Amino acid sequence: MSPTKTELLTAWLPGQPWYAAAQRAPELSRAGGFRLDDPEGEVGIEFMVVRDDAGDRPAWYHVPMTYRAAPLDGAEQALVGTTEHGVLGQRWIYDGAHDPVLVGQLLALLQGRAEPQAQSLSDTPDPSVTAEVTGAGFEIPAGAAEASAVANGPDGTRLLLGDGVALQVTRVLRPESGAETAGVRGHVSAGWRLSEDDEARGRFAILYDTVS
Repeated sequence: MSPTKTELLTAWLPGQPWYAAAQRAPELSRAGGFRLDDPEGEVGIEFMVVRDDAGDRPAWYHVPMTYRAAPLDGAEQALVGTTEHGVLGQRWIYDGAHDPVLVGQLLALLQGRAEPQAQSLSDTPDPSVTAEVTGAGFEIPAGAAEASAVANGPDGTRLLLGDGVALQVTRVLRPESGAETAGVRGHVSAGWRLSEDDEARGRFAILYDTVS
């Protein structure tokens, strides 16, 4: 792809409220992630982790992205950029928290109806990605994938899904130890590389029973 995903994120990340290295250009490297399949086979869905070494200490950012063959109507503010794929041609890359296809599949993962896939291998499930929900399960409100509001802040992106349900997309990743539990109904957890010899695990998305 030209430009590459990392190159696009280098230009996009400094404009986001969770980006920590103010006034510095990102120094990014890929550090992990996973994919989900679009049931219609039209939209690429990836949950990417990048390490940034621009600040005083490394930071790890979670960027869910979708890849489309045409622009997504009404999502201009969520466009990360466009790129040229050697086989597929021009692709529009979006911040996936604003894309109903990604949100719908993330909810399906929490309900056990979607299987996480390895980031760089085709048709290869990734069992290290786990989804947990308290109780017997939860109902998805009609039209939940079309979030009624998407709020970006320094702590991440919160999607209001209706009927008192909110989905928090973590942007700055931290190890799961001591993770918040109050009001949490479920979460998706995965790992990423801290260095060549060390890994961490944390919550990539959190489902809340009520909106606070």
